[in-house]
Amino acid sequence: MKKILSFLLVMSMAFLCTGCEFINAILGASADTSLWDDPEVNDKIDEINGYIDEYFYFEIDEEKQEEALYDAVLSGLDDPYSVYYTEEEFAELQETNSGEYVGIGAVVTQDADMVVSIVRPVKNSPAEESGLMAEDIIVEVDGTEIIDQELTVVVDMIRGEEGTTAHIKIYRPSTGEYMDFDVERRVVENYSVSYKMLEDNIGYILVEQFYDNTCAEFIEAYTDLESQGAKAMVVDLRDNPGGLLTAVVDMCDFLMKEGTIVTTKDKDGNILQHYSSTDEEYADMPIAVLINGNSASASEIFAGALQDTGVAEIIGTTSYGKGIVQSVIPLSDGTAIKITIAKYFTPNGNDIHEIGIVPDYEVELADGRTNAVGIEYADDLQLHKAEEVLKGMIQ
Repeated sequence: MKKILSFLLVMSMAFLCTGCEFINAILGASADTSLWDDPEVNDKIDEINGYIDEYFYFEIDEEKQEEALYDAVLSGLDDPYSVYYTEEEFAELQETNSGEYVGIGAVVTQDADMVVSIVRPVKNSPAEESGLMAEDIIVEVDGTEIIDQELTVVVDMIRGEEGTTAHIKIYRPSTGEYMDFDVERRVVENYSVSYKMLEDNIGYILVEQFYDNTCAEFIEAYTDLESQGAKAMVVDLRDNPGGLLTAVVDMCDFLMKEGTIVTTKDKDGNILQHYSSTDEEYADMPIAVLINGNSASASEIFAGALQDTGVAEIIGTTSYGKGIVQSVIPLSDGTAIKITIAKYFTPNGNDIHEIGIVPDYEVELADGRTNAVGIEYADDLQLHKAEEVLKGMIQ
């Protein structure tokens, strides 16, 4: 299965929240430092370094060793969502979630065989303009093969100074061709919402990821479709890997009547945050939410909140099941760590981690297809089911 950790050619692992409340909760916790005080551990490190000093053939890069040490502390937690960010990576992460960044503008992913492929080019991006397409497999970046390279390394290779050119070689499975593209690096806006009117007065809103600007885009789309006469709405969260908790909470608040959106609890069961909607505005039309196995994290909060409160019918296949919360904690030297600090629970108190949101209507796509990126309308069985359900609710 492809990693759900999606990147926008910056360092953009999907994460939930960087709230001060979570940071304070972590900083207030006492850490077990026995490992670092263990003389046997220190003696072993000294022994290893002694052999390196005596026998290692190449020049030692102590800065690289230091960064690897910090990486190891986090990777030793055996949690793929807890990671260390260098100062540069942290700056890139902040840039990404601000809604724009410098890059070529393509969402990419890496599978278990280390193959890096394009999920989709971002709208109006250099990647889209150059002709790069969903499912293209990246083979080389600037003449360097990327076989067996970690996704973060590939992302760093593609990033660069604004105005420079990235030479990308890809393999296109649909045609069996290898193709070369010269793509300009420039400021790319993260358009995360697109929309259109379907037949029978049904509006359709696609939400690709949750950024700072996503809620504003969503409200604009919903309001415009409503003004065009929409009497029901489809919200498509398929292949949406998540993003900022604040964005999804604001979107739920816009759609829901007063009530719980999501609750987060720490490892001791203490409530860290309880997010609720107000009764100031809410959706007064039927809603269907589309999900699949690539819908994760913030997408699952959205689907779970609307399902539990009866605001929407959920259609598609069971979601990914990432029901844990990460907090990004800046360190004193400009670097940062991101660690898992809590689980989240739906309004009904459901823990969906490694379980997922089970749809009200289980509908698979034809030919065993597991993603909906670039799917033709005629082939979209999940969307057709949503239209069928909504038409029945309108009538």
